[in-house]
Amino acid sequence: MVVQNWTDVVVASLQNVWLQFANFLPGLIGALIVLIIGLIVAAGLGALVEKIFEALRLDLFLEKLGLKPHFERAGLRLRGSYFLGRLVYWFIVIAFLLAACSNLGLYALSNFLGAVLGYLPNVIAAVLIMLASVVLANFIRRVVTASVLSAKLHAAHFLGTLTWWAIVIFGFLAALTQLQIAVTIIQSIVTGFIAMLALAGGLAFGLGGREYATHLLGRLRERTESR
Repeated sequence: MVVQNWTDVVVASLQNVWLQFANFLPGLIGALIVLIIGLIVAAGLGALVEKIFEALRLDLFLEKLGLKPHFERAGLRLRGSYFLGRLVYWFIVIAFLLAACSNLGLYALSNFLGAVLGYLPNVIAAVLIMLASVVLANFIRRVVTASVLSAKLHAAHFLGTLTWWAIVIFGFLAALTQLQIAVTIIQSIVTGFIAMLALAGGLAFGLGGREYATHLLGRLRERTESR
C-alpha cells in the first residue's frame, strides 16, 4: 500500500510537470519564431541602413569635419555608416526580444529590455553632442589661432589648443549629463568653473584697470572743479 501511494505521487508529479511543459511549449515555440524573425528583420534593415549611409558618403563627410584623426588616436576606425547600421540592428533585436520575453511571461527581463530601449535615445543624443562639440572645437580652434596670428600675438597654437580642450570638455560633461551620469556633480563642476571665470575676470579687470580708472576719475574731478 505504501509503495502504491509513492507510485501514485511520482506519476502525478510527472504528469503535472508534463502538463506544465506542454502548456509552456507553445509559448516557447512562438517566442523562438518571433526572435528568429526579429534577427532576420534586424539583419536586413541594419544592412540597408548601412548601405544607404555609405551611398550618402557619411564617412567622407565626417572625415571632412576633422573627426578621423581623433578616432585614429583612440585606435578606432571612423565608420559612421557601420555604427548606424549596428545601432538599427540592435534596436530591432532588443525590440523583438522584448516581445518574446513578454510572450513567455518573463516580465522582469521584459521590463529591463524596455528600460534599455528607453535609454537608447540618450545614448544617441550623447554621441551627437560629442560629435558636435568636436566639430565646433575644431572650427573655433582654427578661428582663434588665425585671429591671434593675425594680431601678431604670441602662443597662437597654445590658445587654439586650449580653446579646443575647453569646448570638448564642456561637450563631454554635457554628454554625461544626457546619459544621466553624475548629474549633480557635473552641475556643481560647471557652476564652480563659471564662478571661477567670473571671479578671475573681475579680479583681472579690477587689478589691471585700477590705474586707468583712477586716471578717469581724476580727469572727471578736474572738469568738475573747473566748472
